[in-house]
Amino acid sequence: MSWTTERVELLKKLWSEGHSASQIAGELGGVTRNAVIGKVHRLGLSGRAKTTTTAAPKAKRTRTASAPAQSAKTPSPKSHQPTTQGATALKMDIEAAPMAVPTPRVEPIAELVPISERASILTLTERTCKWPIGDPSTDDFYFCGRQSDAGVPYCAHHCKIAYQPVNDRRRDRRAAPQIRAAS
Repeated sequence: MSWTTERVELLKKLWSEGHSASQIAGELGGVTRNAVIGKVHRLGLSGRAKTTTTAAPKAKRTRTASAPAQSAKTPSPKSHQPTTQGATALKMDIEAAPMAVPTPRVEPIAELVPISERASILTLTERTCKWPIGDPSTDDFYFCGRQSDAGVPYCAHHCKIAYQPVNDRRRDRRAAPQIRAAS
């Protein structure tokens, strides 16, 4: 389908009268709603007249005797559907959802490694514990540096933390929501 001069003029006329892109596409035939929107954008057509259905004021609805009046004190039940459409509704849903903030893992006091055993990236060997302690972007970051077993990157204490049996991890995962709900 090509945009002939006649079709463009009809598009401009229908657009200025307030027809929707779908209505215009139906009127023109052989063109999609998106093609109409694209052409309107390329032509730089802006603002259009209100359609007759939207321009007419809406009549107020009156309550009938059979319809019970809602008390001003009791709010109407809210729908679980968002009141807006599109990206705004998604944004509202995301903002309303509580976010689970992971608590940073703090090294216990017993895990403080004596300065003489601490290792830097340059002093690590095949037989030293490579467990990182602290924030790598700070000056007080170091590795555990204690003696590790052959073929294992961590000392016995850090192996217990790093290598947990599958059943323990599943149990901890099930207990985590209960702990969060209680607090």
